[in-house]
Amino acid sequence: MRVLRVGLDALLVELDDADETMAFHAELQRRRAASQLPPVTEVVPAERTVLLDGVADPEALAAELADWHVPPLRATSDETVTIPVRYDGADVAEVAALWGVAEEEVARIHSATEFRVAFSGFAPGFGYLTGLPERYRVPRRAVPRPAVPTGAIALAGRYTGAYPRSSPGGWQLIGHTDAVLWDPSRERAALFSPGTRVRFVIEEA
Repeated sequence: MRVLRVGLDALLVELDDADETMAFHAELQRRRAASQLPPVTEVVPAERTVLLDGVADPEALAAELADWHVPPLRATSDETVTIPVRYDGADVAEVAALWGVAEEEVARIHSATEFRVAFSGFAPGFGYLTGLPERYRVPRRAVPRPAVPTGAIALAGRYTGAYPRSSPGGWQLIGHTDAVLWDPSRERAALFSPGTRVRFVIEEA
C-alpha cells in the first residue's frame, strides 16, 4: 500500500492489484459503518487505487493507514442485486469459441457466477464487475462498435458490465437486460455501486 497526498485534503491509496483494492475498499466501508474511520467526504475506488477526498487531517489518516491490517475480501451477506438477462448478444458465438464451449454454455457459465462491483466509471451507472474465473477472460474487440445498445451485457478482460445507456464500446456483447441501471430520480441512482454483489439470471426470450 502506498499513500499519496492529493491537494489539501485528499489521499490517493495505491494497491498492488484489483483484489487488494476491493478488499481495502470493503475495509474502509466496514470501518466507516462502525464509526471507526475519521470523517471522509468521498471514497472513490478505481482498479488499483482508492481516493479519499475531504479528509479533515490527511497526515494523521495517512499514518493510520500504514498500520492497517486489511483482510482478504470474503463472501458476505451483503445485498445482492439480481439482473434478468436474455443471452442473445452479437458476440455469443465468438465468446463461446474463446471459452471452448457450446454457445448455450455462455449463459450458464455467466449466470452461475457471483459478481461484485469493483468500481464505477466510463459512464454514469456503469460498474466494472469481477468474479469470472481467469480462464473465461476475453479480449476487447479489435474494432469497437460506434454504438452499443442500452442494457447490453458485455465482457472484457477480467470484467463484465452492463451498459446503462447507448454509447461506443469495444467489449464482447453476450446479452441484454431491461433493468434500469441508472436513474437520477431514484434514491440510489446507480444500481451498481462499488461493493455491490450482482447475480445475472437467465430470462427466456
